[in-house]
Amino acid sequence: MLDSVSERLHVFFRRHHKTTFLLGFAVGALVSLSSMSSVIFIVNQRQRRRLRRQLRRFQSVMDKDGASVGRAGGRSVNTKTIQLKSAEIVRGVEGLIGNTPLMRINSLSDATGCEILGKAEFLNPAGSPKDRVALQILNDAEAAGLLHPHTGSRIFEGTVGEGGILADAIIKQVIPDDVAAEKVDLLKKLGADVLSVRPRGIVDPKHFVNEARAKAEAFGRTELVGPHAEMFDPEDRSVERNDLVVTTQVPTSAIRGTPRDPDALEKAPRGFFADQFENDSNFAAHFNGTGPEIWEQTGGTVDAFVAGAGTGGTLAGVGAFLKRAYIDSLNKQQGKGGVSSALHSLFMNPLHAFGNTDDAGVRVVLADPQGSGLYNKVKFGVMYSPTEAEGTRRRYQVDTMVEGIGLNRLTHNFELGLECIDDAEQVTDDEAVRMSRWLVLNDGLFLGSSSAVNCVAAVRTALKLKKSSKSGRRPVVVTILCDGGARHLSKFHNDSYVEQAGIAPSSDISDILQQ
Repeated sequence: MLDSVSERLHVFFRRHHKTTFLLGFAVGALVSLSSMSSVIFIVNQRQRRRLRRQLRRFQSVMDKDGASVGRAGGRSVNTKTIQLKSAEIVRGVEGLIGNTPLMRINSLSDATGCEILGKAEFLNPAGSPKDRVALQILNDAEAAGLLHPHTGSRIFEGTVGEGGILADAIIKQVIPDDVAAEKVDLLKKLGADVLSVRPRGIVDPKHFVNEARAKAEAFGRTELVGPHAEMFDPEDRSVERNDLVVTTQVPTSAIRGTPRDPDALEKAPRGFFADQFENDSNFAAHFNGTGPEIWEQTGGTVDAFVAGAGTGGTLAGVGAFLKRAYIDSLNKQQGKGGVSSALHSLFMNPLHAFGNTDDAGVRVVLADPQGSGLYNKVKFGVMYSPTEAEGTRRRYQVDTMVEGIGLNRLTHNFELGLECIDDAEQVTDDEAVRMSRWLVLNDGLFLGSSSAVNCVAAVRTALKLKKSSKSGRRPVVVTILCDGGARHLSKFHNDSYVEQAGIAPSSDISDILQQ
C-alpha cells in the first residue's frame, strides 16, 4: 500500500512539477519574509527602547530642575516652522529671525563621500543663532509680565558679543575685553552701552556674567525676580530664581503700600538680567525652532547633529528635539502597520529600513575647541582641560583663539541636553584656522571661528559614520554655521595675529579629511 501511495505521489509531482516548484518557492519566500520581518521588528524594538531610555534620562534632568520648554514666559510656542511663500511679507526684523537655509557644503561632502550640511544661522538679521535666543528671552519675559515695552527699562547681559547684538532694546552689555573689536563696535552702533572687563573665573564677582547681574540689581531699588527677590503679600509675590534678575525702580515701601496704582509697577523702568547661560528660554528657542527646521529640511534623514557649546542652548535644544523626533517617527511607523510597514519600507527604500544609521537614531556630537573642558565632560565625565594646569594657560578664559564656544563649567542649558549628547570632538586652533581658509577657497564661505570648529568636527563625525556603516549609504551630518567671518577680521582672520600664536594660516586640511 505504501508503494502505491509513493507511486501516485511520484506521478503527481512529475505531472505538476511547475506547480510544485512555484508552491515551494512561495512557501520559502513566506518563511524568509517572516524571518526578515521578525528581525526588523526586533531591531526596531531595541532602537526604541534605547532611545526611550535616553529620552527618559533627559526628561528626568528637566523635571529635577523644574524646567520646561518656554517656562520663562509661559508662552505657548508654535513648533511648526514658518514656510515662506511668494508674496508673503514678514513684520519687522523679528520676521527675519529663523527659518535659515540648510546648505550642502560641497567641498566637504565631495571629499568625504558623505552629505555634510550647514544650517546657515549667520544669515539671521544680527548674524548668529543668538537672534533666536534673544527674541525668545524677550518674548517670554513680556508674556510673563517681567518686562513691559516703552517703559525705559534696561536689559543687562554678559556676552562675548553674539548674544548681545539686539537692535530692538536699550542694552547694557558687559563683555570680556579680549573679544574681537568688530563685535564691540557693532554693539555700540546698535545702541548698546558696552562695559569691557578683564576675563576672570565664573566664581569671581568681576566675571562679565556676574558684573551684568550686579548692574541689573543696582539699576532698580527692588528685586522682583532673582536670587534675592523680596517677598510681598500673596497677590504680589515676587519670584526666587537663579537664572535671571528683574528689578524695578519702584521702592519696596511703595509696592507694599495699599491701596496702590496697579499700573505704577508696570510703567516704572526695570532692570532685566537676561542670563542666556542659565535661562532656559535659550534651550526653548532651539527645541521649538532650530530643531524642527532641521528635521523638516532633511526630511527626517539626519544621521548626526554636530555643534559647539557656548551657552549650550543650541546643542542641547536641537539635539533633544532631533532625538525625540526620531523616536516619534518610529512610533508613527509602528502605528501605521508595524511589521508590514517595516517590510514596505524595506522594499521601497532598503537603505532606510533600519533607521537613519546602522546603529539607529540621530547622534548628537559636541564640537569643542582646545582649552575647553566640555570635551572631557562628555567623553570621560570629568570637567577638565589640560590647559587649566598652573603655568600652562596662554590666553584668557578658555585657552583658544576661537570665540563664542568652549567653557570650563556646566551651564543649565548644557545640562538640559547632556543626556542626549553621544560623543565629542576636540578641535585645535590650527585645525580651525585651516578649515576656515579652506572653506573660503573651495566654497566661497567666509565663516567665523566657531563655524570652522563645527565643520572640522562634522567631517570627523561623517567619516566615523561612513566607516561604521554597513549599508553603504552616505551619512547625513548637519552642523551649525553660526558666525560670519566679518566679525573676526582683527583676530581669527588676521594672518599676522594667527602667526603670532604660532599657527601658519594654511588652507590644507588633508589630514582632517583622512582621519
